[in-house]
Amino acid sequence: MIRSRTSRIVFGFLAASLVFSQPAKRLLKVEDMHRFHDVRDVQIAPDGKWVAYTVSSVDTTADKSDTDVWMTSWDGAQHVRLTSSPDGENAPRWSPDGRYISFLSGRIGGKARGTQVWLLDRTGGEAQQLTDFKSRLGSYEWSPDGKKLLLTMTDRDPSEPDDEAAGQGGGGGGRGGANVRAPKPIVIERYKFKQDVQGYLTQPPSRIYVYDVAAKKAEAITAEGFEVSSPAWSPDGKWIAFMGREGKEAERYNTNNVYVVEARAGAAPKKLTSYDGLNASASRGRPEWSPDGTRLVYLQSSGARWGAYNMNRIAVVPVAGGEPKLATPGFDRGATAPRFTKDGKSILFLVADDRWEYPATVPAAGGKVERLLKGPGVISTIEESPNGKYAVLASSDTRHAEINALENGALRTLTHQNDAVMAELKLGSTEEFSCQAKDGTEVHGLIVKPADYEAGKKYPTLLRIHGGPNGQDAHSFNFERQLFAANGYAVVAVNYRGSSGRGEEYQRAISGDWGDKEVVDLQAAVDHAIAIGLADPDKLGVGGWSYGGILTDAIIAKDQRFKAATSGAGTAFPLALYGVDQYIMQYNEEIGEPWKVGLEPWVKISYGFMHADRIKTPTLFMGGEKDFNVPLAGGEMMYQALATLGVPTQLVVYPASFHGITRPSYQKDRTERYLAWYAKYLK
Repeated sequence: MIRSRTSRIVFGFLAASLVFSQPAKRLLKVEDMHRFHDVRDVQIAPDGKWVAYTVSSVDTTADKSDTDVWMTSWDGAQHVRLTSSPDGENAPRWSPDGRYISFLSGRIGGKARGTQVWLLDRTGGEAQQLTDFKSRLGSYEWSPDGKKLLLTMTDRDPSEPDDEAAGQGGGGGGRGGANVRAPKPIVIERYKFKQDVQGYLTQPPSRIYVYDVAAKKAEAITAEGFEVSSPAWSPDGKWIAFMGREGKEAERYNTNNVYVVEARAGAAPKKLTSYDGLNASASRGRPEWSPDGTRLVYLQSSGARWGAYNMNRIAVVPVAGGEPKLATPGFDRGATAPRFTKDGKSILFLVADDRWEYPATVPAAGGKVERLLKGPGVISTIEESPNGKYAVLASSDTRHAEINALENGALRTLTHQNDAVMAELKLGSTEEFSCQAKDGTEVHGLIVKPADYEAGKKYPTLLRIHGGPNGQDAHSFNFERQLFAANGYAVVAVNYRGSSGRGEEYQRAISGDWGDKEVVDLQAAVDHAIAIGLADPDKLGVGGWSYGGILTDAIIAKDQRFKAATSGAGTAFPLALYGVDQYIMQYNEEIGEPWKVGLEPWVKISYGFMHADRIKTPTLFMGGEKDFNVPLAGGEMMYQALATLGVPTQLVVYPASFHGITRPSYQKDRTERYLAWYAKYLK
């Protein structure tokens, strides 16, 4: 008895010591933003025993990110880092026999400049360079027998400077360096002639190639000028399915169709669909073969007219020819990444559904959609192994994205890249809300309460507006929302009309009418936060990036309650960007050519600029110097207008940056400026 009692006392003392010795949870800081690791590209080995993936980390000293290839055992017990060069590696793929892991890299140690395919033997040794292309390599995939690679490549534009001159600058009027050659003039012939990051589109469209691994020789499968994307091998390796469009007029429209072609040079592609707005991408969906090679599953969009508000549906088409059939005709939610299950009886896909994203299946012949996972969260990737195992990339409000095994309707964690930093943090709670806009529309969103929330207390509140607009704020870990919560703000995130997850009609509601119904929805959400006693009505802020910046410009012209605003990569006068940004086809389809429709529809969507004299909110404008998506001119115009009107304002330009600010030091600077601007006017 004495021994037993003593043991209990000692055990209790040790347990209490362990509890009290654990460090207290702390609030999130700006400096934490680059401690997180971005896990992506889940790839299950052919035998199902390992999962390869990539991990992106930030080197703050070098001011850049680096991506490496890792793998974990299926039981989650072993974790192996496969690459560690400073040059970055991505797109890991298993060879069909499971012996090799290939990846893409532009390693300086290679014998050719530019991105190439590298091979890593799992039995040991250094990675070896497999390809030596002068063309720009886009994507690759192993053939079923492992003897060939399916590639997309873009031939270099003859007007591009030689590699030796790359990175050298020329004088802009002065003598310049004696050995520096002036860049060649940029000659434009394509209708849509610019794209963010890519720049001016002078290069020809990508082509499909087949590369013989043993002979180290590539053959072009598609002809020059035939625009292709998202190719996939047939199960027997004799055919290739892809998305494509052809003809000079094709580039004027947001249309793609499904093609198949024999995997040999000179073969003529066969067009399987004729639709107004097919759309697919390598990351979110491509034509996928049935196991018997007789059918293809792909994503059918809402059509070119609705390209900006597209809601994908799953369609199946016979390879031999015939009418496509929708597998989910009455399912009013967007689908991505469809593929046949291993038995060919069902289609596996991801669903975006009102603040959630989850995996589901539907019979290949059509029928009821079956959800595979319950509970709030976001599943952004799902892969199935040959033996029927599922690996997913899962995130939640309180957990950064990690790879999980999906088994019997539940998740089992396989990777722990972010566990250490997450364990330190005290986070704000995330809650769903719904409210009614003044026109009767039901609006949904999320509220993140301050990390040190006290019931009954009113807090300075930030309305943070997502971009897109075709996207949604969902139950995934969001650094920005949590950082604001750590700094004492309540954060309101609204899935306004135009957002995904609420059905096609909800998404299309704002077509040709930007900055109107969305603002009504945003105002209703702010009213709700005030009505429940959370938001301090005298301390309201607003902000967003891209379409979030566009809506920020609109709402501060219509609602003077906001005491501070941050507008990033936005515009309030779209007509000024006609031909200046990358949205020429959307402008023509949705708004209309100005000389045809007149100025009225263009003025209607320019409320923020045309009524800038109604803006009283101190506003910080920001943007990337080389942004071709929403060019800096959009922010410059609004900055100049507010400066003219005497409204407190500031313009921050990030040099040599595109629409997405990727330089780590600029990301940190932007976040610090958000906090400083809001603190200045709300605290």
